[in-house]
Amino acid sequence: MNFDFSDDQKQIKDQARKFLSEKCTTKNVRNLYTGSGGYDAGLWKQIAQMGWMGTAIPEEFGGLGLGYLELCVVAEELGRALAPVPFSSTVYLFAEALLAAGSDEQKKRLLPKVASGELIGTFARSEGPGAVTPKNLRCSFRNGKLSGAKTPVTDGMDAQYAVVLARGSEEAGERGLQLVLVDLTGAGVKRRKANSLDPSRGSAEIVFDNAPAEALGKPGEGWSAANRVLERAAILMAFEQVGGADQCLVMAKDYAMQRYAFGRPIASFQAIKHKLADMYVGNELARSNAYYGAWALSTGARELPLAAAAARISATQAFDFASKENIQTHGGIGFTWEADCHFYYKRSKQLGLALGPQRAWKEKLVGELEQSNAA
Repeated sequence: MNFDFSDDQKQIKDQARKFLSEKCTTKNVRNLYTGSGGYDAGLWKQIAQMGWMGTAIPEEFGGLGLGYLELCVVAEELGRALAPVPFSSTVYLFAEALLAAGSDEQKKRLLPKVASGELIGTFARSEGPGAVTPKNLRCSFRNGKLSGAKTPVTDGMDAQYAVVLARGSEEAGERGLQLVLVDLTGAGVKRRKANSLDPSRGSAEIVFDNAPAEALGKPGEGWSAANRVLERAAILMAFEQVGGADQCLVMAKDYAMQRYAFGRPIASFQAIKHKLADMYVGNELARSNAYYGAWALSTGARELPLAAAAARISATQAFDFASKENIQTHGGIGFTWEADCHFYYKRSKQLGLALGPQRAWKEKLVGELEQSNAA
Protein backbone atom coordinates (compact mmCIF):
# COMPACT_ATOMS: atom_id res chain seq x y z
CA MET A 1 0.00 0.00 0.00
CA ASN A 2 1.42 3.39 -1.01
CA PHE A 3 0.81 6.13 1.56
CA ASP A 4 2.82 8.77 -0.30
CA PHE A 5 1.28 11.72 -2.14
CA SER A 6 1.02 11.85 -5.92
CA ASP A 7 3.19 14.05 -8.11
CA ASP A 8 0.32 16.51 -8.55
CA GLN A 9 -0.21 16.73 -4.81
CA LYS A 10 3.51 17.26 -4.23
CA GLN A 11 3.39 20.06 -6.79
CA ILE A 12 0.57 21.73 -4.84
CA LYS A 13 2.71 21.42 -1.71
CA ASP A 14 5.73 22.98 -3.44
CA GLN A 15 3.63 25.86 -4.76
CA ALA A 16 2.15 26.44 -1.30
CA ARG A 17 5.59 26.51 0.28
CA LYS A 18 6.92 28.94 -2.31
CA PHE A 19 3.91 31.24 -1.93
CA LEU A 20 4.08 31.26 1.87
CA SER A 21 7.84 31.76 1.94
CA GLU A 22 7.30 34.97 -0.02
CA LYS A 23 4.07 36.22 1.56
CA CYS A 24 4.21 34.91 5.14
CA THR A 25 7.24 35.24 7.40
CA THR A 26 7.48 35.43 11.16
CA LYS A 27 7.25 39.20 10.65
CA ASN A 28 3.54 38.70 9.95
CA VAL A 29 3.18 36.91 13.28
CA ARG A 30 5.34 39.42 15.15
CA ASN A 31 3.18 42.31 13.92
CA LEU A 32 0.09 40.69 15.45
CA TYR A 33 1.88 40.16 18.76
CA THR A 34 2.82 43.83 18.97
CA GLY A 35 -0.54 45.06 17.63
CA SER A 36 -4.08 44.25 18.64
CA GLY A 37 -3.88 40.57 17.72
CA GLY A 38 -6.47 38.98 15.47
CA TYR A 39 -5.39 37.72 12.07
CA ASP A 40 -3.51 38.93 8.99
CA ALA A 41 -6.34 40.15 6.76
CA GLY A 42 -4.04 40.80 3.81
CA LEU A 43 -2.61 37.29 3.88
CA TRP A 44 -6.12 35.83 4.29
CA LYS A 45 -7.22 37.62 1.12
CA GLN A 46 -4.22 36.33 -0.82
CA ILE A 47 -4.81 32.77 0.38
CA ALA A 48 -8.43 33.09 -0.74
CA GLN A 49 -7.24 34.11 -4.18
CA MET A 50 -5.15 30.93 -4.26
CA GLY A 51 -8.37 28.97 -3.70
CA TRP A 52 -7.11 27.03 -0.70
CA MET A 53 -10.26 27.44 1.40
CA GLY A 54 -12.23 25.54 -1.23
CA THR A 55 -9.73 22.72 -1.71
CA ALA A 56 -11.96 19.97 -0.27
CA ILE A 57 -15.33 21.70 -0.77
CA PRO A 58 -17.30 20.09 -3.63
CA GLU A 59 -17.64 22.09 -6.85
CA GLU A 60 -21.43 22.20 -6.48
CA PHE A 61 -20.92 24.33 -3.36
CA GLY A 62 -18.38 26.69 -4.90
CA GLY A 63 -15.20 24.79 -4.03
CA LEU A 64 -12.41 23.25 -6.09
CA GLY A 65 -13.50 19.70 -5.28
CA LEU A 66 -9.94 18.38 -5.18
CA GLY A 67 -10.09 16.34 -1.97
CA TYR A 68 -8.66 15.90 1.49
CA LEU A 69 -5.19 14.80 0.39
CA GLU A 70 -4.67 18.12 -1.35
CA LEU A 71 -5.95 19.93 1.75
CA CYS A 72 -3.49 17.96 3.91
CA VAL A 73 -0.45 19.15 1.95
CA VAL A 74 -1.66 22.76 2.10
CA ALA A 75 -2.22 22.40 5.86
CA GLU A 76 1.37 21.24 6.39
CA GLU A 77 2.76 24.32 4.67
CA LEU A 78 0.46 26.64 6.62
CA GLY A 79 1.81 25.07 9.80
CA ARG A 80 5.40 25.39 8.63
CA ALA A 81 4.89 29.12 7.98
CA LEU A 82 2.89 29.73 11.20
CA ALA A 83 0.29 31.42 9.00
CA PRO A 84 -1.66 33.83 11.27
CA VAL A 85 -5.04 33.23 9.64
CA PRO A 86 -8.28 31.53 10.80
CA PHE A 87 -7.85 28.71 8.28
CA SER A 88 -8.28 25.77 10.65
CA SER A 89 -11.36 27.22 12.36
CA THR A 90 -13.02 28.05 9.05
CA VAL A 91 -11.99 25.11 6.87
CA TYR A 92 -11.27 22.15 9.18
CA LEU A 93 -14.12 22.83 11.61
CA PHE A 94 -16.84 25.19 10.35
CA ALA A 95 -16.89 23.97 6.74
CA GLU A 96 -16.57 20.33 7.80
CA ALA A 97 -19.52 20.75 10.18
CA LEU A 98 -21.63 22.08 7.31
CA LEU A 99 -20.54 19.20 5.07
CA ALA A 100 -21.20 16.63 7.79
CA ALA A 101 -24.57 17.84 9.08
CA GLY A 102 -25.85 20.78 7.04
CA SER A 103 -28.82 20.77 4.70
CA ASP A 104 -28.39 21.47 0.99
CA GLU A 105 -29.79 24.95 1.55
CA GLN A 106 -27.28 25.70 4.31
CA LYS A 107 -24.41 24.36 2.25
CA LYS A 108 -25.38 26.34 -0.84
CA ARG A 109 -25.81 29.50 1.22
CA LEU A 110 -22.56 29.41 3.20
CA LEU A 111 -19.95 27.11 1.64
CA PRO A 112 -19.38 29.29 -1.45
CA LYS A 113 -18.60 32.17 0.91
CA VAL A 114 -16.13 29.96 2.79
CA ALA A 115 -14.46 28.90 -0.46
CA SER A 116 -14.06 32.52 -1.58
CA GLY A 117 -12.68 33.69 1.76
CA GLU A 118 -15.64 36.00 2.28
CA LEU A 119 -16.79 34.16 5.40
CA ILE A 120 -14.80 33.29 8.52
CA GLY A 121 -16.34 30.60 10.67
CA THR A 122 -15.60 28.81 13.91
CA PHE A 123 -16.74 25.84 15.97
CA ALA A 124 -17.81 26.44 19.58
CA ARG A 125 -17.84 23.45 21.94
CA SER A 126 -16.06 24.27 25.17
CA GLU A 127 -17.75 26.04 28.07
CA GLY A 128 -14.69 26.26 30.28
CA PRO A 129 -11.64 24.29 31.42
CA GLY A 130 -11.46 20.54 30.91
CA ALA A 131 -12.80 18.12 28.35
CA VAL A 132 -16.23 18.61 26.77
CA THR A 133 -18.71 15.89 27.77
CA PRO A 134 -22.49 15.56 27.28
CA LYS A 135 -22.94 16.06 31.03
CA ASN A 136 -21.15 19.40 31.35
CA LEU A 137 -22.79 21.21 28.42
CA ARG A 138 -25.21 23.93 29.53
CA CYS A 139 -25.70 26.02 26.38
CA SER A 140 -29.31 25.49 25.25
CA PHE A 141 -31.23 25.72 21.98
CA ARG A 142 -35.01 26.11 22.26
CA ASN A 143 -37.57 27.34 19.70
CA GLY A 144 -34.92 28.76 17.39
CA LYS A 145 -33.13 30.66 20.17
CA LEU A 146 -29.68 29.96 21.59
CA SER A 147 -28.67 30.84 25.17
CA GLY A 148 -25.51 30.21 27.14
CA ALA A 149 -21.78 30.88 26.87
CA LYS A 150 -18.85 29.28 25.07
CA THR A 151 -15.18 29.82 25.97
CA PRO A 152 -12.55 29.70 24.71
CA VAL A 153 -13.57 29.90 21.05
CA THR A 154 -10.61 30.03 18.67
CA ASP A 155 -10.91 32.93 16.20
CA GLY A 156 -14.19 33.83 17.89
CA MET A 157 -13.58 37.57 17.65
CA ASP A 158 -13.12 37.46 13.87
CA ALA A 159 -15.72 34.90 12.82
CA GLN A 160 -19.07 35.89 11.30
CA TYR A 161 -20.70 32.49 11.84
CA ALA A 162 -20.30 29.70 14.36
CA VAL A 163 -21.41 26.11 14.66
CA VAL A 164 -22.33 25.57 18.31
CA LEU A 165 -22.78 22.32 20.22
CA ALA A 166 -25.81 22.90 22.46
CA ARG A 167 -28.47 21.07 24.42
CA GLY A 168 -31.52 20.85 22.19
CA SER A 169 -33.82 18.95 24.54
CA GLU A 170 -34.15 17.78 28.13
CA GLU A 171 -33.10 14.25 27.23
CA ALA A 172 -30.06 13.07 29.16
CA GLY A 173 -26.65 12.48 27.68
CA GLU A 174 -25.86 12.49 23.99
CA ARG A 175 -29.51 12.22 22.89
CA GLY A 176 -30.23 15.76 24.02
CA LEU A 177 -27.45 17.46 22.04
CA GLN A 178 -27.81 19.41 18.82
CA LEU A 179 -25.49 21.27 16.46
CA VAL A 180 -26.67 24.84 15.88
CA LEU A 181 -25.72 27.43 13.28
CA VAL A 182 -25.65 31.03 14.52
CA ASP A 183 -24.81 34.40 12.96
CA LEU A 184 -22.33 36.03 15.35
CA THR A 185 -23.07 39.48 13.98
CA GLY A 186 -26.76 39.19 14.82
CA ALA A 187 -28.83 40.09 17.85
CA GLY A 188 -28.32 38.40 21.19
CA VAL A 189 -24.59 37.76 20.71
CA LYS A 190 -21.86 39.37 22.82
CA ARG A 191 -18.17 38.69 22.40
CA ARG A 192 -15.23 39.41 24.66
CA LYS A 193 -11.59 38.87 23.83
CA ALA A 194 -10.06 36.08 25.90
CA ASN A 195 -6.43 35.82 26.93
CA SER A 196 -4.40 33.69 24.55
CA LEU A 197 -0.83 32.46 24.62
CA ASP A 198 -0.73 32.96 20.84
CA PRO A 199 -2.20 36.37 19.89
CA SER A 200 -1.92 35.47 16.19
CA ARG A 201 -4.66 32.86 16.78
CA GLY A 202 -6.88 34.71 19.22
CA SER A 203 -9.70 33.36 21.37
CA ALA A 204 -12.99 34.77 22.59
CA GLU A 205 -15.74 34.25 25.10
CA ILE A 206 -19.10 34.30 23.31
CA VAL A 207 -22.33 34.81 25.23
CA PHE A 208 -25.68 34.00 23.61
CA ASP A 209 -28.85 35.57 25.00
CA ASN A 210 -31.82 34.24 23.02
CA ALA A 211 -29.77 34.64 19.86
CA PRO A 212 -31.60 33.60 16.66
CA ALA A 213 -30.15 30.29 15.42
CA GLU A 214 -30.99 27.35 13.19
CA ALA A 215 -30.55 23.64 13.68
CA LEU A 216 -27.67 21.96 11.88
CA GLY A 217 -28.51 18.31 11.37
CA LYS A 218 -31.07 16.17 13.14
CA PRO A 219 -32.03 16.55 16.81
CA GLY A 220 -30.17 14.19 19.08
CA GLU A 221 -27.29 13.68 16.64
CA GLY A 222 -25.21 16.67 17.71
CA TRP A 223 -22.68 14.69 19.71
CA SER A 224 -21.97 12.11 16.99
CA ALA A 225 -21.81 14.82 14.32
CA ALA A 226 -19.40 16.89 16.44
CA ASN A 227 -17.16 13.84 16.90
CA ARG A 228 -17.07 13.24 13.15
CA VAL A 229 -16.02 16.84 12.61
CA LEU A 230 -13.32 16.61 15.27
CA GLU A 231 -11.91 13.43 13.75
CA ARG A 232 -11.52 15.10 10.37
CA ALA A 233 -10.09 18.25 11.94
CA ALA A 234 -7.63 16.22 14.04
CA ILE A 235 -6.02 14.78 10.91
CA LEU A 236 -5.88 18.08 9.06
CA MET A 237 -4.50 19.87 12.12
CA ALA A 238 -1.93 17.09 12.56
CA PHE A 239 -0.44 18.14 9.23
CA GLU A 240 -0.20 21.72 10.48
CA GLN A 241 1.58 20.46 13.58
CA VAL A 242 3.93 18.28 11.51
CA GLY A 243 4.79 21.30 9.37
CA GLY A 244 5.56 23.38 12.46
CA ALA A 245 7.62 20.61 14.06
CA ASP A 246 9.60 20.11 10.85
CA GLN A 247 10.41 23.81 10.69
CA CYS A 248 11.60 23.71 14.31
CA LEU A 249 14.03 20.94 13.36
CA VAL A 250 15.26 22.95 10.36
CA MET A 251 15.77 26.05 12.53
CA ALA A 252 17.64 24.08 15.21
CA LYS A 253 19.88 22.31 12.69
CA ASP A 254 20.74 25.50 10.79
CA TYR A 255 21.60 27.33 14.00
CA ALA A 256 23.70 24.43 15.28
CA MET A 257 25.65 24.32 12.02
CA GLN A 258 26.57 28.02 12.12
CA ARG A 259 26.98 28.61 15.87
CA TYR A 260 30.56 28.06 17.01
CA ALA A 261 31.78 27.25 20.51
CA PHE A 262 35.32 26.28 21.46
CA GLY A 263 36.36 26.68 17.85
CA ARG A 264 33.86 24.23 16.35
CA PRO A 265 30.16 24.25 15.34
CA ILE A 266 27.91 23.14 18.18
CA ALA A 267 26.32 20.64 15.77
CA SER A 268 29.47 18.55 16.24
CA PHE A 269 28.77 18.09 19.97
CA GLN A 270 27.11 14.83 20.96
CA ALA A 271 24.47 16.50 23.16
CA ILE A 272 23.24 18.63 20.25
CA LYS A 273 23.29 15.67 17.87
CA HIS A 274 21.07 13.73 20.27
CA LYS A 275 18.60 16.62 20.50
CA LEU A 276 18.31 16.86 16.73
CA ALA A 277 18.02 13.08 16.35
CA ASP A 278 15.25 12.90 18.96
CA MET A 279 13.37 15.71 17.20
CA TYR A 280 13.69 13.88 13.90
CA VAL A 281 12.38 10.60 15.34
CA GLY A 282 9.37 12.32 16.90
CA ASN A 283 8.61 14.21 13.71
CA GLU A 284 8.78 11.09 11.55
CA LEU A 285 6.49 9.18 13.90
CA ALA A 286 4.00 12.03 13.73
CA ARG A 287 4.28 12.19 9.95
CA SER A 288 3.62 8.46 9.65
CA ASN A 289 0.48 8.74 11.75
CA ALA A 290 -0.62 11.83 9.84
CA TYR A 291 -0.20 9.98 6.52
CA TYR A 292 -2.23 7.07 7.87
CA GLY A 293 -4.91 9.53 8.92
CA ALA A 294 -4.88 11.18 5.50
CA TRP A 295 -5.48 7.81 3.87
CA ALA A 296 -8.37 7.03 6.24
CA LEU A 297 -9.87 10.50 5.72
CA SER A 298 -9.63 10.45 1.93
CA THR A 299 -11.08 6.94 1.61
CA GLY A 300 -13.69 7.14 4.38
CA ALA A 301 -12.13 4.05 5.97
CA ARG A 302 -13.65 2.55 9.10
CA GLU A 303 -10.26 3.07 10.80
CA LEU A 304 -10.80 6.84 10.67
CA PRO A 305 -11.55 7.32 14.43
CA LEU A 306 -8.45 5.31 15.38
CA ALA A 307 -6.26 7.07 12.81
CA ALA A 308 -7.52 10.48 13.91
CA ALA A 309 -6.70 9.85 17.57
CA ALA A 310 -3.24 8.48 16.74
CA ALA A 311 -2.44 11.40 14.44
CA ARG A 312 -3.71 13.93 16.98
CA ILE A 313 -1.63 12.57 19.85
CA SER A 314 1.62 11.97 17.98
CA ALA A 315 1.53 15.30 16.12
CA THR A 316 0.76 17.26 19.28
CA GLN A 317 3.60 15.59 21.15
CA ALA A 318 6.04 16.02 18.25
CA PHE A 319 5.37 19.75 17.81
CA ASP A 320 5.52 20.37 21.56
CA PHE A 321 8.84 18.52 21.87
CA ALA A 322 10.40 20.05 18.75
CA SER A 323 9.45 23.60 19.76
CA LYS A 324 11.06 23.14 23.18
CA GLU A 325 14.24 21.52 21.84
CA ASN A 326 14.52 24.26 19.22
CA ILE A 327 14.68 26.82 22.03
CA GLN A 328 17.21 24.72 23.94
CA THR A 329 19.41 24.29 20.86
CA HIS A 330 19.52 28.06 20.37
CA GLY A 331 20.64 28.47 23.97
CA GLY A 332 20.23 31.80 25.74
CA ILE A 333 19.19 33.72 22.63
CA GLY A 334 16.42 31.18 22.03
CA PHE A 335 14.55 32.50 25.06
CA THR A 336 14.57 36.12 23.88
CA TRP A 337 11.91 38.12 22.05
CA GLU A 338 14.30 38.74 19.15
CA ALA A 339 14.49 35.04 18.29
CA ASP A 340 11.59 33.38 16.47
CA CYS A 341 11.64 30.20 18.56
CA HIS A 342 8.91 31.29 20.97
CA PHE A 343 6.40 31.78 18.15
CA TYR A 344 6.57 28.06 17.36
CA TYR A 345 6.37 27.10 21.03
CA LYS A 346 3.25 29.21 21.53
CA ARG A 347 1.62 27.93 18.35
CA SER A 348 2.31 24.36 19.46
CA LYS A 349 0.44 25.03 22.68
CA GLN A 350 -2.47 26.70 20.86
CA LEU A 351 -2.89 23.85 18.38
CA GLY A 352 -2.45 21.28 21.12
CA LEU A 353 -5.52 22.55 22.96
CA ALA A 354 -7.65 23.63 20.00
CA LEU A 355 -9.51 20.30 19.78
CA GLY A 356 -9.65 19.46 23.46
CA PRO A 357 -7.11 18.17 25.98
CA GLN A 358 -4.66 15.37 25.24
CA ARG A 359 -6.22 13.23 27.96
CA ALA A 360 -9.50 13.03 26.04
CA TRP A 361 -7.75 11.98 22.82
CA LYS A 362 -5.69 9.36 24.65
CA GLU A 363 -8.88 7.90 26.11
CA LYS A 364 -10.37 7.85 22.63
CA LEU A 365 -7.29 6.08 21.24
CA VAL A 366 -7.43 3.43 23.97
CA GLY A 367 -11.14 2.89 23.34
CA GLU A 368 -10.65 2.52 19.59
CA LEU A 369 -7.78 0.07 20.10
CA GLU A 370 -9.89 -2.03 22.45
CA GLN A 371 -12.71 -2.15 19.92
CA SER A 372 -10.27 -3.06 17.16
CA ASN A 373 -8.74 -5.87 19.20
CA ALA A 374 -12.18 -7.18 20.20
CA ALA A 375 -13.22 -7.34 16.56
